[in-house]
Amino acid sequence: MSHDHNAIEALFALPFNDLLFRAHTVHRAHFDPNRVQRSTLLSIKTGGCSEDCGYCSQSARFDTSIERQPLLPLDDVVAAAQAAKDRGATRFCMGAAWRGPKDKDLDSVIEMVRAVKALDLETCVTLGQLREGQAEKLKAAGLDYYNHNLDTSRAHYGNIVHTHEYDDRLNTLRRVRDAGLHVCCGGIMGMGESRQDRAAFLAELAGLDPAPESVPLNMLVKIPGTPLSDVPVLEPLEFVRTIAVARIVMPTSYVRLSAGRQQMPDHLQALCFFAGANSIFHGDRLLTTANPDADHDQALFANLGIQPISGDAQTVPKARASG
Repeated sequence: MSHDHNAIEALFALPFNDLLFRAHTVHRAHFDPNRVQRSTLLSIKTGGCSEDCGYCSQSARFDTSIERQPLLPLDDVVAAAQAAKDRGATRFCMGAAWRGPKDKDLDSVIEMVRAVKALDLETCVTLGQLREGQAEKLKAAGLDYYNHNLDTSRAHYGNIVHTHEYDDRLNTLRRVRDAGLHVCCGGIMGMGESRQDRAAFLAELAGLDPAPESVPLNMLVKIPGTPLSDVPVLEPLEFVRTIAVARIVMPTSYVRLSAGRQQMPDHLQALCFFAGANSIFHGDRLLTTANPDADHDQALFANLGIQPISGDAQTVPKARASG
């Protein structure tokens, strides 16, 4: 599959049924279509971030209802990870609202990674930009995934974030990859971007070598007080198209239905799973926004005949003879 954005735009332009059929065919070739991975996300340090990402409730520059909080104590993090595991999550993601971690902060996070890893969960952190040597320290502590999203296309990025550059994001991703970590990298749809932007964004992701193992696709949750609080809502079927195109251009990546799922009716989520989404955030909160509760997810899975992916089958898609 070509990763140039014209080829990707052509996929977006297909009749909806043709696009979904193609995406689902690719999905079935690489994954069990009735299995979905579950991750839980915990904010380990909330608010007071120096950056100005326009979608975010945690920027110190916007007046939102988020109170600034210090780094959570280790015991609280371990308790949350155990609760997530008990609810069926196989990956535990920890997010801190920083431009990037200071070394003493990184030492605290490394303790958390070790402790969560000891519960036999996959670990993921998102801490902002990494400096030289920090990714290696995280890898040595047993970290599995580092999340750092590209958010949107290079062209649209400057409309959303002004405090760092697109290439800063790519540099962090390079450091993560060089350290031998898995990459979790996606973006947010519905930030006023065009379809061309969505195509260019997916071209950037698919062009990373290798493509991210985990691709969270978020639907913007509008937060009062942020610059994007009144941007027009993305048409839901366009979001489904985005999932489908992501599946076609990144055939072996886990595509995660992330933020915005709270606002999605069951039939829309079902279309997303058909289009190739095979991972969700699971639990009652994301970093600062509500998430469907685990009981609702269980009922939805039962209704669709979907089984959660258990702990031992997580990182590797089922092998297929290439042909």
